[in-house]
This record gives sequence, structure tokens and C-alpha cells, in this order.
Amino acid sequence: MSYSVYAIELDPAVRQHKRFMEKNPEQDTSKPCLYVGHTVLTPQQRLANHRRGHKGSSYVKRYGRGLVPALYIEFNPVASRQVAELTEAQLAVKLRIEGYAVWQA
Repeated sequence: MSYSVYAIELDPAVRQHKRFMEKNPEQDTSKPCLYVGHTVLTPQQRLANHRRGHKGSSYVKRYGRGLVPALYIEFNPVASRQVAELTEAQLAVKLRIEGYAVWQA
């Protein structure tokens, strides 16, 4: 079984949420807002689940625009859940350092 990490662009309106902003105090507002996760499904299948509200983030359901493969494709596939969780966390940190506003559950 292989896993994938993924990134979904969120509508900038997500910035109206205090919790989202508290996680991203040093964001560059010229860069998109993102949700970063990992999955055993394909990123496309996972996005569809988020949009349906099936085990998904309310931010993605409400504000999800689409996948951003350029930000994650180099990391996939991932061999184990443990590595996927670590890679997801590292990707979120990397993107925040680059100025993206990131939600990671």
C-alpha cells in the first residue's frame, strides 16, 4: 500500500477565520492559502472526499479550489503511513517558511 501527500489551494476568504490566521501569522498575502494532508487514496479522490465532507476538512469543503501538484508531486508515492505523516508535516513547515498560509490537521 502506498500513500501520497497533497496540497489544496484554498480561497483567500479562509483568512477570515481566526484559527486559520493564528496558525499563519507570518504569511505572505501574495501567496495562496493551502491545506496540506496525506492519504492512501489518490490526491484527486481525497479532494473529492473533502468536498463531500467525508472525513474532510471544513476549510477544504468550503474554500477548496483544487490540487496544486507542483508543490507535492516530488514526494509521491510514499511507502508507509509513518513516512507520509512525517512528509506532510515537513511539507507544511517548508511552505510556511516560504510564506504560504497553511492549514494542516
